[in-house]
Amino acid sequence: YKCATAKKKKGCKKKTVRKQWLEDLVVNQTMQLVRDDAAMESIIAKVMELQDRENTNLPLYEKQLRDAESGIQNMLNAIQAGILTSSTKERLEQLEETKRELEARIAEEKLAKPKIKEEFIRFWLMRFRKLDMSLKDQRQALVDTFINSIYLYDDKVLITFNYKEGTQTITFEEAAQAASKENGSDLDCFTAP
Repeated sequence: YKCATAKKKKGCKKKTVRKQWLEDLVVNQTMQLVRDDAAMESIIAKVMELQDRENTNLPLYEKQLRDAESGIQNMLNAIQAGILTSSTKERLEQLEETKRELEARIAEEKLAKPKIKEEFIRFWLMRFRKLDMSLKDQRQALVDTFINSIYLYDDKVLITFNYKEGTQTITFEEAAQAASKENGSDLDCFTAP
């Protein structure tokens, strides 16, 4: 691997790094992460937390549904107390319609992005422990799943891991800043940032 700036002869003095050496290093470091029970439990916990946090509509709809159900109950109590007017009946019908709409929205939200059970996430992540790293496609699956980017320095390699759905590219400045704060992964740190 060679720096794109160095290829264009624009001033980067970073030496070329052997492809096999770098790929082996990244795969080995990632496998250490995968084999670390504490790290995997941390990843599983984070996935569960993100899964709960990502859907902002569902908690809102659930709160509105509770409010509508409370309003319906209040109207029924008023009717039982003998307070029955055309506006009471109209308001009760509005609340019941709101309740039906909210129940439909909640069902749609749950179907659109079903919550994955912790056991499935654990099973899915733990299967990476059984991969044969001598097979190119299995090495690629490991890298595609866990690695976001790799930055080479003269004295270290910074590996940033995926921490959300999909990937997020981190600029060189962000990676350098994280490394200077000792928040990143380098050869001395084997866990995800």
